[in-house]
Amino acid sequence: MTTTRSRSLAWDATTAIEALAAADTALWIWTPAEDQIRFTGATRPLGLGPLAPDCTGAAFIAVALPQDRSLAESLLKPREEGSEIAVRLRMRGSETCLWRGVWLEDGLRAAGVVALETKFAGAGKDALTGLLDRRAFLSRAADTLTRPGEYDLVVADVDRLRRLNEALGHERTDLVLSSLGSRLAAAFSADASPARIGEDEFAILASRTGSNIAERVREAMEQPLRVAGFDIYPTVSIGSVTCEGGPDAPDAAELLRRVELAVGQAKGAGRSGAAAYGRSLESDSLSRLALEADLRNAFVRGEIEPFYQPIVNLNTGAVAGFEALARWRHPKRGLVPPDEFLGLTDEMGLMNDLGLMMMTQSARQLADWLRRHPRAGKLFCSVNLSVGEIERANLVEDVERIIKETGLPKGALKLEVTEGDIMRDTAKAAVILQRLKDVGASLALDDFGTGFSSLSYLARLPFDTLKIDRYFVLTMDTDEGSAKIVKSVVNLGRDLSLEVVAEGVENATLAKLLLDAQCHYGQGFGYAPALPAQETEVYLNESLSDGAAPIKQRSA
Repeated sequence: MTTTRSRSLAWDATTAIEALAAADTALWIWTPAEDQIRFTGATRPLGLGPLAPDCTGAAFIAVALPQDRSLAESLLKPREEGSEIAVRLRMRGSETCLWRGVWLEDGLRAAGVVALETKFAGAGKDALTGLLDRRAFLSRAADTLTRPGEYDLVVADVDRLRRLNEALGHERTDLVLSSLGSRLAAAFSADASPARIGEDEFAILASRTGSNIAERVREAMEQPLRVAGFDIYPTVSIGSVTCEGGPDAPDAAELLRRVELAVGQAKGAGRSGAAAYGRSLESDSLSRLALEADLRNAFVRGEIEPFYQPIVNLNTGAVAGFEALARWRHPKRGLVPPDEFLGLTDEMGLMNDLGLMMMTQSARQLADWLRRHPRAGKLFCSVNLSVGEIERANLVEDVERIIKETGLPKGALKLEVTEGDIMRDTAKAAVILQRLKDVGASLALDDFGTGFSSLSYLARLPFDTLKIDRYFVLTMDTDEGSAKIVKSVVNLGRDLSLEVVAEGVENATLAKLLLDAQCHYGQGFGYAPALPAQETEVYLNESLSDGAAPIKQRSA
């Protein structure tokens, strides 16, 4: 019985050929020693009719389109046993086909399958954008680099994708990513291999033709777009590497690793940064591994501490409070800039630990200053809640405990949250914010004006303070639009009985413009940078002695 069933399911040669023909697919075998390519299956739809059932290598190359003949030659070039073949090739009278196969028997033969590219599209396309996915991109790049010439591999990482997800939701953010993919594809031909190689990463491999490939990518992807009623101004951090194609071309995966190191360097420079790969990035990558180990120990050894930037009452000139900002005193590297370790802290899942530590130390320091400087009045200290920290378990209980332990007056500990945290779940955020206020904290909405939210929630949520993003303040004396935004936020704050803090006060001119706009508080390098606790107390004493905080006449 078993034997009969096995025979009934067996495929003979005729059945196999019929199946290949029905699938518009053909098998091929290339034997260099005999100078012969043999075909079986649907040769005619693939443009191989004139060559079937067998042909020479020269005939095969001649039937390829002239611009693809170098690819045809690369397919026939002998390689080591086990080497894989993946070539996109256009023959006369046919669409683009994918040739996939492997070299056999110590490189004496190659065999594989050929089919229309559309037959393989599902496996090699990113479902959201329709661009190549990471694996297909690497395969395409490997084929492209077999051809001589100079190439640029560029990767663009979408800035603040997490912020977009929080503010817009995943479905709307997907619309943004899809639009960016379409723009990248439109800016380059299909031969340039546009791809989406990660959640927020796009890549392109293009021949250097005199134009700056990285700038073309930026120009295509940083155009404003409107999604679901929101105006979005995307920015990308770009990494690039240049290489030579041909027999000695570098491995495609290695090139991608190099360019992603450059992307990391670009993101460290802030939004819309750019960096090209260089050997120094390799040592930087190794340094990063060491930095991760040091950062874990820094929490245990108490190397991370709050620095305090003064916040000044613009009307009286008196110091009204401080914003606590995390700084790392590394035992060997000295003071590590925050942009070098805050992102790493987030990646390592330590932001909640950092937030709790900053609240605890800042509250203790503020309580000490209030006891020893009664002339300073009702000082406050602002502490940033990291993205998502508002939803942390025991946050309210920790804040209540810290306020009770330090004896701070109601509202002296001010917690700053972002619009993204609020918009993710406004109803839930309202409950948590009210609980925080009930236990004695005051609340500030940070970087107001840079998010994607509606103004309607402001009247429903228990905020005490709005903070104007520093960009608008820095440019308000030269940009009429920025000046209008600042004045609008100040008026909105007054209408809702909220205090307004302007960040980015770099000089006396900006302080005067803010005072004229009736803004309550100013903060920025024009007064002082973030200072260690001892220097902050010196600054406070000098301000109390002089009757007002000093302000620089020019930008720092």
